[in-house]
Amino acid sequence: MAGHSHWAGIKHKKGRQDKQRSKTFTKLSREITVAAKLGSKDPDSNPRLRTAIQNAKQFNMPKDNIERAIQKSEISIDQNFENITYEALIPNKAMLIIESLTDNKNRSVSSIRTILQKNSVRMVPEGSVLHNFFRCGVIQLDKTDLTDEKFLEIAAECGAKDCTSYSVHEATTEMEDFYKVKSMLENHSSKILYSGLEWRAFNPVELNEADKENVMDIISQLDEDDDVQRVFTNLK
Repeated sequence: MAGHSHWAGIKHKKGRQDKQRSKTFTKLSREITVAAKLGSKDPDSNPRLRTAIQNAKQFNMPKDNIERAIQKSEISIDQNFENITYEALIPNKAMLIIESLTDNKNRSVSSIRTILQKNSVRMVPEGSVLHNFFRCGVIQLDKTDLTDEKFLEIAAECGAKDCTSYSVHEATTEMEDFYKVKSMLENHSSKILYSGLEWRAFNPVELNEADKENVMDIISQLDEDDDVQRVFTNLK
């Protein structure tokens, strides 16, 4: 920061934070719009929309933004978004699953491929990486609402596949049971911090710090792309 005032540094940092916040809101809004477009506008009867709204609230998205995203589902009738999954291999044995939500497949694949090639990462054919992962639902609850013992008891009763408690309570489910288990957990706790469908590795790999930082940097670059919703890796 030589040659820059302290205030200039703060403004620069705040600018990055505001930019990241804007990108996050764009992605969350897109998921809300698509969920509302594919189902009911009422989150109580549309589990995907309810999940999208809950996740948006966790990022402190204003209520007005959420309502606009729902309304946009009626305005953008001719704008069709498509969920596309890309797979990639990093030379250090790390794998990536990249989920995108886009209204322009050509733009999306071109942008993602450019980021990967710049980092010497190879995009691979469908299925090359996926067989090393399993699809599951993940639901995380605030620990202040339930004791560890009570959470484990309730999660088991709800049909969770696995559950654990660390800094949060976390329940994992079979993909097809995700919304059912989530709805049942909501009856016992109003403090759901996060929920979503994820890809998790069967055999996570351990990398040295340098390689791990390299993978996280690639993921960060992918996150900058508006079409990329989430990125999963097989790192421990």
